[in-house]
Amino acid sequence: MENLNGLVPDIPIQEQKDNAAASENFGRSVDEMVGKVDQLEQRLNEVEHFYSNTSKKQSNTPRGGSILKDKEKQISSFRRRQQDASRREAAGSRRMQELMRQFGTILRQSNCQITQHKWAEPFMEPVDVKGLGLHDYYEVIEKPMDFSTIKNKMEAKDGSGYKHVREICADVRLIFKNAMKYNEERDDVHVMAKTLLGKFEEKWLQLLPKVDEEEKRRKEEEAEAQQDMQLAQEAAHAKMAKDLTIELDEVDMQLEELREMVLQKCRKISTEDRKQLGNALTKLSPEDLNKALLIVAQNDPAFQPTATEVELDMNAQSESTLWKLKFFVQDVLHAQGKSAASVKTNNVNTSNLLNNNNNNNKRRREIYDVLAKSSQKRGKKPS
Repeated sequence: MENLNGLVPDIPIQEQKDNAAASENFGRSVDEMVGKVDQLEQRLNEVEHFYSNTSKKQSNTPRGGSILKDKEKQISSFRRRQQDASRREAAGSRRMQELMRQFGTILRQSNCQITQHKWAEPFMEPVDVKGLGLHDYYEVIEKPMDFSTIKNKMEAKDGSGYKHVREICADVRLIFKNAMKYNEERDDVHVMAKTLLGKFEEKWLQLLPKVDEEEKRRKEEEAEAQQDMQLAQEAAHAKMAKDLTIELDEVDMQLEELREMVLQKCRKISTEDRKQLGNALTKLSPEDLNKALLIVAQNDPAFQPTATEVELDMNAQSESTLWKLKFFVQDVLHAQGKSAASVKTNNVNTSNLLNNNNNNNKRRREIYDVLAKSSQKRGKKPS
């Protein structure tokens, strides 16, 4: 490769091969890092989306230290309820089965005289539509019902049975309402159905308070289950956020190792290079200049990049900082399509590394931005 400004001697062929191999390894490392950062970004977006939605739902809740204590109590309660979930579900099922048993008693007891009533016979089995010649029955009645069908469904063991006592109540009413709908008001069957429906409603009112109480209890348990689900999601996303923090720290360390690997290949920054770099900084946009200042602040906590007046002494900066600035400025100017002459490198090794990885310039800039911002946030943490 041709010398730059005549300041670097010709590089032996073996060293050029070594540099090419190092450049290739560096490129693979950068590609792996880009892929990992992409994955972390997707997971981070998922966590941010979850907590954004959660904060909107809880916007009316009190804020302060009490929230954390309340959340800890809720999670502790959630764990206890998780352990008792099966027990509560089984208990609720038993209570509903008892209500349905009491309902069956209402239908059968003699003093109620519903299924035992002499008028109950037309309603005990499905209507014999064909035998009675009721050719329009299915046109009038959408869902036929009878007590034998209800009995079979109440005794079903295959999971097709009733789940709630109100379902049985609805089918009993349907028996009588179908009969009243199909038969004229003066017909015997209509009168019989109306009479038995009245008797049934009287008995149903006696059971209704227990039904209401059970439904209220179920709603409370469903609300608890919903809260449990929310807490489970929060716990999962809290763990994800914790894992992300650890992985981001690992990425930070790996990037630092990559930077050190590059810096070891770089020569010392000359006085002329410092001057050229300072001139190049003046060509950056305000936004990119702020990013460059954050890079300086990363290695110099005393430097205030957001001060009203910022004085940057290039001669006072470390080699590491200067090379980071140089890489950043080269990437920015390359992206802008400007000439890199004002910051052109005199190091052939560095030139090879940069030329072989131009496709990764955009992602490198994003990584520089993330690291600069993370450094600024670490600088703001209390000691």
